[in-house]
Amino acid sequence: MLDVYRKLEELGCELPPPPPPAGVYKPVKQVGNLLYVSGQGSTVAGVPAVVGKVGEACDPEQGQAAARMCALNALAVLHAALGDLNRVKGVVKTLGFIASAPGFNMQPKVLNGCSELLREIFGEDGVGARSAIGVNELPGGITCEVEFIFEMR
Repeated sequence: MLDVYRKLEELGCELPPPPPPAGVYKPVKQVGNLLYVSGQGSTVAGVPAVVGKVGEACDPEQGQAAARMCALNALAVLHAALGDLNRVKGVVKTLGFIASAPGFNMQPKVLNGCSELLREIFGEDGVGARSAIGVNELPGGITCEVEFIFEMR
């Protein structure tokens, strides 16, 4: 069976501290065997780390790094909620919001930073349905925010 923590170590990834909630919501809500993860941003411990609009202040590769950070933050809040990431079977859906400069239209490429990491960790179970949306602004000026639905074993 897949060991998520071993895979993270092999990839050179470390779980960050879970970001503190920035409003009135639960970071993770379980419904049946589904885990809904509130939007996770390109932050470290809740502090904006990758900021600016892709196509203006950031290039698509910096946007991908921001999206990858969102995935790691999601895993951090899941670890805090479940106590063991090995209880996660895989990804059902991701919804990514990318702060985009006028005319920038490569949001799917940016969100690949998140999706590719999840595939590396969970294999094909890490690939779910997905939407990538360009937006004008995100909280704190962050570049990327992603919400997730995971399936639990």
